[in-house]
Amino acid sequence: MKDNQGNGTPVAGLLLAAGGGRRLGGRPKALLAHRGRPLVEHAVAVLRAAGCARVHVVLGAAADTVRDRADLSGCVLVDNPDWAAGMGSSLRAGLGSLAGTGDRAALVSLVDQPGIGAEAVGRVRAAYRDETSLASAAYAGVRGHPVLLGSAHWPGVVAAATGDRGARAYLKAHEEAITLVECGDVARPYDIDTEADLIHLE
Repeated sequence: MKDNQGNGTPVAGLLLAAGGGRRLGGRPKALLAHRGRPLVEHAVAVLRAAGCARVHVVLGAAADTVRDRADLSGCVLVDNPDWAAGMGSSLRAGLGSLAGTGDRAALVSLVDQPGIGAEAVGRVRAAYRDETSLASAAYAGVRGHPVLLGSAHWPGVVAAATGDRGARAYLKAHEEAITLVECGDVARPYDIDTEADLIHLE
């Protein structure tokens, strides 16, 4: 099956990278250095290596600086002026930007989880079947990121995404429909949230 760009299955990468790093002294997470480059570049590269030809990146905190410092060429950049309201607003903005693209699923990943690499992301992407697909990475059986949302679910996710909850409420309500993809053997799902977490960056 080809997508509208002729690349594999029609699954777009959707990277949520708008956070302001409140618990990191106000340093936007997208700009944290990892392997010599901004974290947002690393996260985009992971999505591409996992097979997502189209990548939409939701920016918020210091969006102009992120544009200047990070090489996001080839990505669709989505501004979320309401980023401070939480992850839900970024998810709504990102899914909204995918409307009309012809993509039939979004593979949603978070910029602050560099321990989740292309192998894990690719496993979740491979769970795509059609626009009704709903899949999530699991770590020792516990649901985590990334999450694959078929386009049939986008309106429901958008309606339920508030505050920092993202897709959590929608996924909880549709738990029986989720394909869990175990990734604990190839990834570490830590978040870069506090100063203590910075030890995970390279």
